Amino acid sequence: MNIIGPDTLVFGVEDIDNCTQFLLDYGLEPAGNGRFEALDGTGVVIASKDDPSLPAPLQSGSMLRKTIYGVADQSTLAAIADELGKDREVTVLNDGTLETTDDFGFALGFQVTVRKPLSLSAEQVNAPGNSPKRGVNEVGVHSHAEPKPRSLSHVVYFVPDSVKAEAFYADRLGFVTSDRFTGVGPFMRPAGTDDHHTLFLIQTPPHMQGCEHFTFHMGGPTEVIQAGTNMVNKGYESFWGPGRHIFGSNWFWYFKSPMGCNMEYDADMDLHDDQWVAREATLGADASQAFLLQFREKWAPMGPPPKTSGQ
Repeated sequence: MNIIGPDTLVFGVEDIDNCTQFLLDYGLEPAGNGRFEALDGTGVVIASKDDPSLPAPLQSGSMLRKTIYGVADQSTLAAIADELGKDREVTVLNDGTLETTDDFGFALGFQVTVRKPLSLSAEQVNAPGNSPKRGVNEVGVHSHAEPKPRSLSHVVYFVPDSVKAEAFYADRLGFVTSDRFTGVGPFMRPAGTDDHHTLFLIQTPPHMQGCEHFTFHMGGPTEVIQAGTNMVNKGYESFWGPGRHIFGSNWFWYFKSPMGCNMEYDADMDLHDDQWVAREATLGADASQAFLLQFREKWAPMGPPPKTSGQ
């Protein structure tokens, strides 16, 4: 099935104003009706938790109410409806999108993707022996930059049975496991993308079921660190990062969000095809990141020692 990846995450929240300000400060653009978008049109929708148009919440109370996947074409939508309709209700909504649930009650939507093609430069590195490089007289960083998220990258679910959840996404929707943490869960990608993962499943007790975090791709590690620095300077709580993961190789910086989960910036994720052989590792600090940095306030030689920010 030619599923590309998540187009939209829908949240039912307690404080719409606070969530709105967070998403604006994160760098998403308002698109009306509670929708906030990255540069390619993927995004987040926030609504009141009591909005009757939302799918029913999970028993855990997770604010994530729906994950809407973008697919390549109408034939893929039809194939999904036929496959999932074998053992569960699949509803065709007024806008032509499909709505159903996975085996643990996460609401899923499917639509012909809203993603717009992007033609943007990426971060270039000047290194001896490397060509092409950043151009002559082209500076690599602008001190007051406000980088924008480019595309919705992935979502991470807490699930009570990661083996059963993996089987659903693999057997019913054609997702492939790229890597896994032993006894924890898999990183998975659908057939329509070569990103290392668009879904990560983490096994937890049932009362924790929900969204652990989600993230948008940025243009490079400098953008991740500049965007994260802007968030710290606006008073948001850094949860983890900046650093670089091993599985996926993506740079990361996570922040606590008012949507009941963490929200990440990422950049430079590995790409894989069907020749890739999934790796497996025991979850731990050494397997979670190649390195982890700590934010400090800006500092200059001869000044007082820089202050660290709590992580």
